[in-house]
Amino acid sequence: MRAAFPYLGRGSWLARRDPRVPLVAGAAFVIGVVQLRDARHLAIVFVLALGYYLAAGIPWKAVRLQWGYLLFVIFLFSLFNMLISGGRSGSFADADTHVLVTIPPFGAEISAEGISLMLSQMLRFACIAAVSFPVAFAIAPGDLGVALRRLGLGDRIAVMIDLTIRFIPTLANEFAETVDAQRVRGYDPTARRGGPITRLRRMAPVFVPVTVGSIAGAEDTIDAMDLRGFGVGPRTWHRQLRYDAVDRILIGGFVLFALTALALGISGNSRHYLLPFLVNG
Repeated sequence: MRAAFPYLGRGSWLARRDPRVPLVAGAAFVIGVVQLRDARHLAIVFVLALGYYLAAGIPWKAVRLQWGYLLFVIFLFSLFNMLISGGRSGSFADADTHVLVTIPPFGAEISAEGISLMLSQMLRFACIAAVSFPVAFAIAPGDLGVALRRLGLGDRIAVMIDLTIRFIPTLANEFAETVDAQRVRGYDPTARRGGPITRLRRMAPVFVPVTVGSIAGAEDTIDAMDLRGFGVGPRTWHRQLRYDAVDRILIGGFVLFALTALALGISGNSRHYLLPFLVNG
């Protein structure tokens, strides 16, 4: 049986929208937000993205680990990029940097420009994450394939994407079941004793059956689809989708945002903003 991401947004305002809305809105939002560089613009967009995220009604307790991990990765990536570039990137590529601290022994510089760039990157990635979470948790598992098909993708591509996304939670379930089965037999692959290499070797009895089971499950899915004649002719979809007035307004708003951000980016009116208190202080 193929699993899916938990439907955490059930009953929320965003979940009641046409399932194509989060997909189209997410795509338009990403296109627009990557064009913005000014931290002030990104801060405003982050507030709007946060409001959109809250409309999905996703319980915080259910996703706090994912958010924590994601924010840590965003911070680490932005920090690493700041240290590598030294602030000499983007709109500050040809500017004289205001070095605040030099980190020995490599001489990495923490500058006002670097911190400004780091803030812009963190806001941009946080905005994308806030809009992406409803795609995973506020679309009913059975609606993703039909939503992709109604957006113009072919039957094969729509089903392929649907099955690929379902593969992630399916693999996680199989991994958890295999670990529990090993524990029942008196072997704990997640024991904390030993070094990193020892712990990795201890997981071998889990990786092998999970990999083999994933391959066997994929073959079973392929055989089931072949037996049902998938791909022989046009596929029919029982679920019917229709936009209402709210859906059209919401999509129109995101498209308008993407066009506005594109105009700002192309015209150069959204350049990296140097935080003044880092220079004047």
